[in-house]
Amino acid sequence: MNPVVHFELPYKDANRISKFYSETFNWKLTDLGPNSSNYILAVTCESDAKPGLPAGAINGGFFPFKPDWPIQAPSIVIGVANIEDTISKIIFNGGSVLGEPIMIPNFGRYVSFVDTEGNRISIIQPDSM
Repeated sequence: MNPVVHFELPYKDANRISKFYSETFNWKLTDLGPNSSNYILAVTCESDAKPGLPAGAINGGFFPFKPDWPIQAPSIVIGVANIEDTISKIIFNGGSVLGEPIMIPNFGRYVSFVDTEGNRISIIQPDSM
C-alpha cells in the first residue's frame, strides 16, 4: 500500500487558521516563516503509538457524490473523544458545523464543518475512542 502521510489545507490568514486548529483540536502548529514560504507545520499526534489510533494516525475513504450535500471536495476526518465538546469549540473558534452528527454503524458519530478559511473538514467520535 501507499499510505497517506500528510495533508495540506489552504489558508488566507495564518494567525486565524493557527488559532482555530490549536484551540479546537490542541494541534501543535509551527510557522516555518518566509524562508519556507510561510508554511505552517501541523503536528496532530505525538507518535504512531498513541492508543486507539492506527499507525500513522491517518486513513482515508471515498464517498459518493450527492447533489444536495454542501461542499463536496477533498477533506480530512479528525478523530475526537467527544463530538459535542468539539462542535462547541468549532463554533466558539469561528467555524460552522454542517448539520447534526450522524451515526456511522461500526465507526462512530460523524459531522462535517467549515473552518475559518472555508475548508470543509469532518470530525468523528470513533466507537473505540
